[in-house]
Amino acid sequence: MSDVPRTQKPAGRFRRMLDRLSTSQEELESEELQEDAATAGCTRIGDCHDRQIVTVTGTLRTVTLRPRAGVPALEAELFDGTAALDVVWLGRRSIVGIEPGRKLIASGRISVDRGRRVLFNPKYELRPLGRE
Repeated sequence: MSDVPRTQKPAGRFRRMLDRLSTSQEELESEELQEDAATAGCTRIGDCHDRQIVTVTGTLRTVTLRPRAGVPALEAELFDGTAALDVVWLGRRSIVGIEPGRKLIASGRISVDRGRRVLFNPKYELRPLGRE
């Protein structure tokens, strides 16, 4: 009769609780976003390379209107817990549902502009609000 199984189980729970309490909110959100990407079968943004066709998912951190070469362009920063990616819709001033805090899945060809990953005019799918 060994007490090892009994003592390990509470210690495991206690350890997880301590880890959760000592982890910052940003780290917890990053872990959650990475799990979402894995379950959706998406490529992690941190693993994306120039000219690669990808499907990525994450949360929009910022959304701004920034003209490019005199053409309106809606830019959003997508973050998946590993890295950030700029998503740019050329010729658009706004898109219904594209707002900070919204989760989405985007597909297209990655390019690198001034050291940042960019996805121009991606095919995208907004995630349901109930899942956030």
